Amino acid sequence: MAPSLTFLHAADLHLGAPFRGLRALSEAWADRLLDAIPEAYDRVIDAALRRKVDFVVIAGDIFDSARASYADYLHFFEGLRRLEDAGIPAYLCTGNHDPYTSWQRDFFALPPNATMFAADRPSFALFERDGEPVCVLGGRGYYNQAWSADEDIAEGVTREAAVRELGERAADAPFGVGVLHTGLDLDPVKAPTSPASLLRAGFDYWALGHIHRRYAVPEDNPRLAFSGCIQGRDIKETGERGVNVVTLQKGAPNVVEFVPTASVVWQRMDVDVGECANLPEVADKVMRELFRENGRARCEEMCTRITLVGSTPLHAVLARPGVLEDLRASINDSYSAFFCDALIDRTSGPRDTDALRREGLFPAVFLQVAEAQRANREDAVAYVQEEFLKKNLQLPKSYAKRIDALSAEAESLVLDLLSRGEGA
Repeated sequence: MAPSLTFLHAADLHLGAPFRGLRALSEAWADRLLDAIPEAYDRVIDAALRRKVDFVVIAGDIFDSARASYADYLHFFEGLRRLEDAGIPAYLCTGNHDPYTSWQRDFFALPPNATMFAADRPSFALFERDGEPVCVLGGRGYYNQAWSADEDIAEGVTREAAVRELGERAADAPFGVGVLHTGLDLDPVKAPTSPASLLRAGFDYWALGHIHRRYAVPEDNPRLAFSGCIQGRDIKETGERGVNVVTLQKGAPNVVEFVPTASVVWQRMDVDVGECANLPEVADKVMRELFRENGRARCEEMCTRITLVGSTPLHAVLARPGVLEDLRASINDSYSAFFCDALIDRTSGPRDTDALRREGLFPAVFLQVAEAQRANREDAVAYVQEEFLKKNLQLPKSYAKRIDALSAEAESLVLDLLSRGEGA
């Protein structure tokens, strides 16, 4: 039988990270989220034990701060000891949030099963099974919280260098795994490196950290991958979060299984309420969509930001002061496993734009100008950019990408104001 190896690749645990912004909205959910990251870490260890992996790799940012709490230290080391009791080694590197200098100064000794890659140079380790060399590992961590733009974090982390340092037994190992905390070519500020150079380094798989989303190259036979963070921390980190369980086998493509670890998933949702006749029906439609999304996300609890869309006679009602907040409170009281941090109205009132055009009055002229502007996207972006510059503001990249949606939203707003006589 061809040699094989299975290991767990995790990164960006961010133990001790705060959840910003929720305290003002919900004390209960702010407290709940403080437990979510430690719970996710426990699930990482559980996954490794359940699958009886050969070893665990954690590719940096284990802690969110270089001055993590003693409780966070204890929790992390307890997980390593659970692995040690099962005979599972762990290989770690530091990240920009928990650089090597902080480990040197603050942390007590790692348990015998844990190996920390150096940060001032490439370093290497040899994993053996039943006395036989199985896998060469090479890596390098962050020394300080910033990485010099003049130095490539991956330089010297190669299979050839590993054999030179570890000796001939390393040359007999059928597999090689690289470990880095890097922006790759996705973040040019945080220790970037070239994917092509990693693929030439002689390793079968690169376990990477720093990018908080799943990413793999190539997708059908991943040889370098980000597993993403283990628990989303805010509405920018939506969807499932977890780890990769990687199986390497000689003569076969790499197999990467994603294992979700987040107990709380963040999600953005658009809910079409065009067919709802009243506010209770809106709340009911939102709850049905929440349950549907929860089933797809494979999580216990969910924090959501919900945008109501669609053409509805309720548009004017939703625009009244306090209505959205009361509706959000009703949704949050309905089911304790869901929390809506914001309810946004992007609905439009029913209107016959063809009739407005036939009337030939100001709305018809406005619609004609709006359509002409949308037909030339570059001009629309340039116009918005100019308005931002007049106020000494930088146009966010997301605005340029969303210019079509923003144009449609602005058109709807103007027509709403005209229909109420506020544009005269």
